[in-house]
Amino acid sequence: MKNNLTEKFLKYVAQTSDAPVGIEVDRAQGIYFYDTNGKKYIDLIAGIAVCNMGHSHPEIINTVKEQLDKYMHLMVYGELVQQPQVELAEKLCSFLPASLNSVFFVNSGSEAVEGALKLSKRYTGRNELIYFDNAYHGSTHGALSVMGNKAFKTAFHPLLPNTKAIRFGIEEDLQLITDKTAAIIVELIQGEAGVRIATVEYWQKLKQRCDETDTLLIADEIQTGLGRTGKLFAFEHYNITPDILLLGKAFGGGMPLGAFIADKKLMHVLTHNPVLGHITTFGGHPVCCAAGLAHLKLITDNDMWKNVEPMGEKLETIFWKIPNVKEIRRKGLMIAIDFQDTQTNFKTLDTLLEKGIFSDWFLWCDTALRIAPPLILNEEHLEEIENLLFVNFFQ
Repeated sequence: MKNNLTEKFLKYVAQTSDAPVGIEVDRAQGIYFYDTNGKKYIDLIAGIAVCNMGHSHPEIINTVKEQLDKYMHLMVYGELVQQPQVELAEKLCSFLPASLNSVFFVNSGSEAVEGALKLSKRYTGRNELIYFDNAYHGSTHGALSVMGNKAFKTAFHPLLPNTKAIRFGIEEDLQLITDKTAAIIVELIQGEAGVRIATVEYWQKLKQRCDETDTLLIADEIQTGLGRTGKLFAFEHYNITPDILLLGKAFGGGMPLGAFIADKKLMHVLTHNPVLGHITTFGGHPVCCAAGLAHLKLITDNDMWKNVEPMGEKLETIFWKIPNVKEIRRKGLMIAIDFQDTQTNFKTLDTLLEKGIFSDWFLWCDTALRIAPPLILNEEHLEEIENLLFVNFFQ
């Protein structure tokens, strides 16, 4: 059965690389998933920062089942009043600054980026977009245009015109933001670059420059949002408020869901000249919104971000014991374990997988392994991880 299923996977399912991990998954629960032979894996990347409350959380599952019994897709987004959308938008806005009060639901993080870029150009009447070197915002055409890695972009040229990269964390480059700039899109903590972090002062100066030039600040919190960094939103660490906030990944509680959020006065421009300035068929799907609402309630009712820093600190201590680690960069439970050597990193990843620990690498930093576990991580999990790491193969 295994070989047959894998053969069909390789034959019929479009591949993203020549070397997929290829584990046949049977089920998943909590921080674990299990293959069809019953082998258990500790999931230390949570679907790349998606399953913040772990896999198959019963409250999310039950909420999805209840919504399935009511209705699924009814009409394209924005025409009918659907309770899951309304309740999720209201709940989300209750945790955001007053200027982030209007939620446009889409299907994914990449689509949130696309909507935000359009909104910025439409609202400001400008067309220049600024992004950072080594940024990652998705792989659709607009998102690719503000990706900070030339090697991943070149094959798909031409992309959007009037885009410009600046260096991450370098204050002098902020002068490149001018009154011609519609928006600058930022990851407050760079993900695919390998968890790169700038100072509080830098972000405040960037926001000040945006205010001086009437440039919109787009905060891509697709990876960092909903507790991963030790705050509900990463921008809270830096005492700034973005003009547009992007969510995806964990936002749907394991279901596909994204959003861009802004002030009503910004979002209103998408309703006219032309009417339906941004539209989506499945954005805000009621089942996805129901899952997202259940997930958001679990995160906020239990203050899950308070668990993040102590667990992250202890994980960091554990991973420093691995041979050949040269640097660890971390914000909460968003961690890069850097060997500063690609071969060592991939060899370590293979060894982890063999022993039942599932991790990954970063697109722009293949010398480091990625750690982004579910936020439900606890002391027993840490003990289990440490035993697998050191009792079984590093000693």
